[in-house]
Amino acid sequence: MPNSSSMHERAGEQFAAGIGEKALRDITVVDLTQFEAGPSCTQMLGWLGANVIKVEPPVKGEQGRRASTDDPEVDSVYFMLLNANKRSVTCNLKHEKGKELLRRLIEKADVFIENFGPGVIERLGFSYEEVQKINPRIIYAQVKGFNPSGPYANLLAFDNIAQAVGGSLSVTGDADGRPLTPGVNVGDTGSGLHCSVGILAALWQRQRTGKGQRIEIVMQEAVINFGRILYAAQDIFKAPVPRRGNAHIMGASAPCEVYPCKGGGPNDYCLIYTSRAGNHQWHALLKVMGREELMDDPRFASPQLRFQHQDEINKLVTEWSLQRDKHTCMKELGEAGVPAGAVFDTMELYEDPVLRKQGAFVTVQHPVRGDFTMPGCPVRMSDSPIETKAAPLLGADNNDVYRGLLGLSEAEIAGLAEEEVI
Repeated sequence: MPNSSSMHERAGEQFAAGIGEKALRDITVVDLTQFEAGPSCTQMLGWLGANVIKVEPPVKGEQGRRASTDDPEVDSVYFMLLNANKRSVTCNLKHEKGKELLRRLIEKADVFIENFGPGVIERLGFSYEEVQKINPRIIYAQVKGFNPSGPYANLLAFDNIAQAVGGSLSVTGDADGRPLTPGVNVGDTGSGLHCSVGILAALWQRQRTGKGQRIEIVMQEAVINFGRILYAAQDIFKAPVPRRGNAHIMGASAPCEVYPCKGGGPNDYCLIYTSRAGNHQWHALLKVMGREELMDDPRFASPQLRFQHQDEINKLVTEWSLQRDKHTCMKELGEAGVPAGAVFDTMELYEDPVLRKQGAFVTVQHPVRGDFTMPGCPVRMSDSPIETKAAPLLGADNNDVYRGLLGLSEAEIAGLAEEEVI
């Protein structure tokens, strides 16, 4: 009988290779998104095999192409990280011929998605009502900062704005410090992934009904949804949830903190946590530290009491953790059944050969920048291959899409280019 490790290796190889056809290979997406929230959604659909056609203004393209770039003549890394597995066409939506090209693309599409500022898509003439007239089967998706019928409907939103108004900042930081923006973009990318879930559900429903529908994602609400556990804490406190630094938001157990480790670098820490559901992990921690005499200490007899005495516990754990590097801390505690995680910085993750092997980071060939390594798709599917292709250059797929999908001739495409429609 094969051992469990070999079975896991074979399962990993199966997921890595992918078997069969791509899950969304017959789905065409017309993508009018920009920056991060919308592109995160369409990138996920592209990873899953959809034909994502990114529609961009001629000459400059989507605004993200030149955002935070190291070279104004080359697409930014920011853009490349968010637009893999897509095709790019140029289309001037302020020109009537450009609008007509978009209408023809919509006729062929399964999904239409945009995340322009409030009112922009309606002014361009592509509201849900207008797009539905062109293609009643289309899934029409939008990502907006605020509820379009609410008091903030006309306000712009980016990731940090969504996190502020969605409650994330209010619970991030030290108890006696100011609100802080978390380091990851749950407002933008989180909204995009919520949107992709809605689109997939709508496509499945269309299989039964034959009808399309509208998907609306509000970034403020997406951040609220990421913070569901906060409202359990609020129910306990009967007050707004406070900032607690690294302590568990429920205020129910200790240790729950990052502890300094040997090395002294800015990220030489290990986060150590013991469950608020009992004493078993606390006792396991004491054994690892060689402090079994504290198992019967009345100060630490329950998770609630340990939280009350967290200063004493933090001192004990720090004395132990400083004798080891963060990797050793994580390994010794993890093997003893104590939840622990080394604080890995972005370069450590980027260069980790194990993460590279499992596909957490992949290297693609960009036509200008050459080899480019980026995070891969986090979804694993045993019967659908997942691969990552570099983000497209602006208008790289004009001929393929306009000729192959819409049937335009070379002369027609050349004429549209001359008129600055594409």
